[in-house]
Amino acid sequence: MEELGVDQYPMIEPESYSLKSFGQASGGSIIGKSLSHGKAVVDILRYGVSPENIILYGQSIGTVPTVDLASRYECAAVILHSPLMSGLRVAFPDTRKTYCFDAFPSIDKISKVTSPVLVIHGTEDEVIDFSHGLAMYERCPRAVEPLWVEGAGHNDIELYAQYLERLKQFISHELPNS
Repeated sequence: MEELGVDQYPMIEPESYSLKSFGQASGGSIIGKSLSHGKAVVDILRYGVSPENIILYGQSIGTVPTVDLASRYECAAVILHSPLMSGLRVAFPDTRKTYCFDAFPSIDKISKVTSPVLVIHGTEDEVIDFSHGLAMYERCPRAVEPLWVEGAGHNDIELYAQYLERLKQFISHELPNS
């Protein structure tokens, strides 16, 4: 994170907790394992790092445990890169409410996040429709100016110059400890 000038913030990325169980047939719930891995990461960091120095970053499916953690734990900031409202809403775009069997109800948890939230989404996302990012942004009580990357898809946002520039701006100038 040296290029962002934010060495004082340990970045907790999706690989740290959300995808640990993906593709493994070891039994148990992938969702439960993902969330428990995320809680373990936060618990470990809390012993040596104060919450105002933790930034949670989630991309795509990784935004699910990121929103869950941020809705339950204090942190400096949250970055949601191509977030989804819920699993059911990705699979069935006409879904308008959350059902009890929807495993990823981020849209219902985002309003509990008390940290500043930066939402980043490509307008041409072919995996998670842009409307998901917009809805998550609109539901955030502490949303900052989002980054809507015109023409970007699901896996190429990082290739656009404004991606890194917006991250730098957010972390270096918009956070309380910056």
